Amino acid sequence: MLRKWEELPTFMQTEEVRPYYEKLSRKWFSLFVKRIFDFAVSSVMLVILSPALLVLAVMIKKDSEGPIFYRQERITQYGRKFRIYKFRTMVINADKIGSLVTVGEDPRITKMGKKLRGCRLDELPQLINIWKGEMTFVGTRPEVEKYVKKYTPEMMATLLLPAGVTSEASIQYKDEDKRLADVSGEDADRVYVEKILPEKMKWNLEEIKKFGFFREIGTMVKTVVAVMR
Repeated sequence: MLRKWEELPTFMQTEEVRPYYEKLSRKWFSLFVKRIFDFAVSSVMLVILSPALLVLAVMIKKDSEGPIFYRQERITQYGRKFRIYKFRTMVINADKIGSLVTVGEDPRITKMGKKLRGCRLDELPQLINIWKGEMTFVGTRPEVEKYVKKYTPEMMATLLLPAGVTSEASIQYKDEDKRLADVSGEDADRVYVEKILPEKMKWNLEEIKKFGFFREIGTMVKTVVAVMR
């Protein structure tokens, strides 16, 4: 789960990242349990939820033209690139006709997509990413390369662990699209990079300092409660 310091990418071997690395290196057993948990639980959930996933896939296909899944390139542990699995909630080529972030009542969102987003059901296919080891249940949400390039040296510490489906930052910013409701296009990107991203990263970095397996279980429970609300 954690490489030796000298095996990290050079852009991560900095004095800003080192304190976070040292804290995580002392939590090797929790990191080991975390990966076992991710693999075991994602395997079971994929089997149990397969009928529901099939039904949702059919509904998405009937609702609008386009593929069932939205697969965008994101950045995960150590700066590796991967393609995230999400149920498609927008029209075809939505990322080419607007901002990379969703704003308010975004007209690119389909009818079915709005329902999926409301209950976070569009995130379910990420169980595949977790099973493959590209993501984890709790961790910093994966960003596109465009935004990762805007990270400060300290923010790079969030790449010590795999990208996550949920986190404390995700709970605090679950209505992120509403915060961007009054801006659009390049302005939305600017507001996200200059204001929202730094605020989210404060939460993410703090969670690395306090990392613990059972703490992450608590975050998963809080996520379920937040979605139900």
